[in-house]
Amino acid sequence: PLATSFEGRHGSVRYWVKAELHRPWLLPVKLKKEFTVFEHIDINTPSLLSPQAGTKEKTLCCWLCTSGPISLSAKIERKGYTPGESIQIFAEIENCSSRVVVPKAAIYQTQAFYAKGKMKEVKQLVASLRGESLSSGKTETWNGKQLKIPPVSPSILDCSIIRVEYSLMVYVDIPGAVDLFLNLPLVIGTIPLHPFGSRTSSVSSQGSMNMNWLGLTLPERLEAPPNYAEVVTEENRQSGLAPVAAFDDFQRALQGPLFAYIQEFRFLPPPLYSEIDPNPDQPTDEIPSCPSR
Repeated sequence: PLATSFEGRHGSVRYWVKAELHRPWLLPVKLKKEFTVFEHIDINTPSLLSPQAGTKEKTLCCWLCTSGPISLSAKIERKGYTPGESIQIFAEIENCSSRVVVPKAAIYQTQAFYAKGKMKEVKQLVASLRGESLSSGKTETWNGKQLKIPPVSPSILDCSIIRVEYSLMVYVDIPGAVDLFLNLPLVIGTIPLHPFGSRTSSVSSQGSMNMNWLGLTLPERLEAPPNYAEVVTEENRQSGLAPVAAFDDFQRALQGPLFAYIQEFRFLPPPLYSEIDPNPDQPTDEIPSCPSR
């Protein structure tokens, strides 16, 4: 596959097409036209739909004094995103130190250039956000704090000379000390999340909840059905075959439960499936059965 077109500080990936028209005794006519290539990255793949999370803790020391720890835990719903989407950040920051700290988040783009056995790397800020300042003993929770991805180039992961990667850094800005940070990898793709992708799990769980009766197991050995004469008496059969007397009775039946609609059919005998008529002298309206093979 062709690598995605890219313009970087120390290198680029460009594509163009050339055409030449050769004419006898005249100079050739040349034309050059550039075009853009996108290597599609589908973020609907399972590896890019998996959540990313991490936890870190840091204890501050000042000479011989040691303050309480600063803890940070963060999580995002998936690894793959497309430009224009917003990343929902779930994080918890606890400050048990004596300093005032500030939680922040940022998206970084890392460009790596390879040539002649050497590598040059450039890291630049893409987007950022800032939380509220935390004094000693305070805790802040982010319940889906959103950070929007600007229109940036997709990730380039399979090119031998240029590599473009992204990461989400959730960190705690500590004045006078090294920041406490978490790096969560990102992949910026070209094919966005399917509109029903996020609903798949909820729909399947709802379906399994509503259809638990399908899990009932059948016995290993099926038993023969009971004899019709043992279940239905002659009195029940005759009452079941009695016609509805009046239209008022029919209306009253419609107001009752569902059993009222089917009671006149429940005592009818099942159809016969044998070739031999058990009552050859009596007329019958049953459907003839297919001959056995």
